[in-house]
Amino acid sequence: MDKTKSYEISKHTVWEAYERVKANKGAAGVDEESIQKFEVNHKANLFKIWNRMSSGSYFPPPVKAVEIPKKNGGVRILGIPTVSDRIAQMTVKLIFEPMVESIFHHDSYGYRPGKSAIDAVRVTRTRCWRNDWVLEFDIKGLFDNIDHGLLMKAVKKHTDCVWIILYIERWLRAPFQMKNGDIVERNSGTPQGGVISPVLANLFMHYTFDKWMGIQHPHNSWARYADDAVIHCRTKEEAERLLEQLRNRFNACKLELHPDKTRIVYCKDDDRKGEHSEIKFDFLGYTFRPRRSKNRFGKYFINFTPAVSNKACKVMRQTIRGWRMHLKSDVAIDDLSRMFNASIRGWINYYGHFYKSQLYPVLCHMNDALIHWARRKYKKLERHKTRAINWMGRLAKNLPKLFAHWQMGILPAIG
Repeated sequence: MDKTKSYEISKHTVWEAYERVKANKGAAGVDEESIQKFEVNHKANLFKIWNRMSSGSYFPPPVKAVEIPKKNGGVRILGIPTVSDRIAQMTVKLIFEPMVESIFHHDSYGYRPGKSAIDAVRVTRTRCWRNDWVLEFDIKGLFDNIDHGLLMKAVKKHTDCVWIILYIERWLRAPFQMKNGDIVERNSGTPQGGVISPVLANLFMHYTFDKWMGIQHPHNSWARYADDAVIHCRTKEEAERLLEQLRNRFNACKLELHPDKTRIVYCKDDDRKGEHSEIKFDFLGYTFRPRRSKNRFGKYFINFTPAVSNKACKVMRQTIRGWRMHLKSDVAIDDLSRMFNASIRGWINYYGHFYKSQLYPVLCHMNDALIHWARRKYKKLERHKTRAINWMGRLAKNLPKLFAHWQMGILPAIG
């Protein structure tokens, strides 16, 4: 392709891309340039990005590979582009995303404007009440294994804009730079962590799964968040047939179902008398299983419903321990509130939507950590745990807005 060819790219779009990248914050890439450093001379830096993209001479630098621990062990490789590259990707996303967003399925919830994981959990809860069986599946390394040829075929179906196609192809080929400095070429996938990657992954999954389901299995409702999805079935036999067809479909698209995260589940409750070895599944940090619930007349019954998963609770408790509050005896309690309240509020806002009481032990763990802090800070409380609990309990009653979980009434128990 002629690298001297001029493309019409709006400076306003590049500026809007910069504003969005700045708002999202994020770490530095391989050049170690932070957003703050970029901003020192941002007008010249933005002109450089616009000028190179407009002339066709923009080539993305390698993507910084960062290992992120998975909840269930192992690591996930995130690809962190440089700040400049994130702005370039956002420039393309601002134009390309509206071209494909309108064709995406209403039950695709991941990384989409106006949709959330909680929306997916809510609709799944309702459908579990209506259908006896669920096929839960997860794709093994979706972002690492997307076939470039199939993806570009989908991209070209929705745009003939030469420079959008050019830069998407270049981003797909951009290599990883590992922690030790090694450069690793990439022949498949779109880096998880890239600005353009979620749109491309959704586009790939739209044709691989969403549209296929509409044609082959129009009567089966489903919800998908990126590579994590559930399909509702009327019978076990229907779920087994669908699983086999789904496995073949993904293999044809060069993807593989995750063997440990794919299962057929019976939505057991008071009205369902059948038996099955699998009666629970995890979806987006929630565990769906039979639970004791109370109806509006005060009568208890067994309901198949979601609550925060044990895995998510474990991660939250580990996070609280990682804050090492007991070593921060030099700060005041309102300092702790400023440091950690946003995280606590985020947990409550996400995991408190359904069966909120399952979250209480984590919030009590936070109270225990605060009590441990108080005993290290104040000598009069050091040897008297009950006195420390009572002191913290009175504080919580007097200042309930200090921590998000205190506002819910999760207070240290006063003896």
